[in-house]
Amino acid sequence: MESVNKKWAIKRLTINLTSSEAERLEKYCSITGRPATDIIRELIRSLTVESTPNAN
Repeated sequence: MESVNKKWAIKRLTINLTSSEAERLEKYCSITGRPATDIIRELIRSLTVESTPNAN
């Protein structure tokens, strides 16, 4: 079993993808040689989130 790096084991997320979405992700991973987890993290980090005045 693969060991999990504790700094990343903060929140585990399960997502449902359509077959075309899963195929697209798998193709991208194959082309880039990167794991899906890295791709998804990168996409999440690229999201622009507007902060609200009272948000901490």
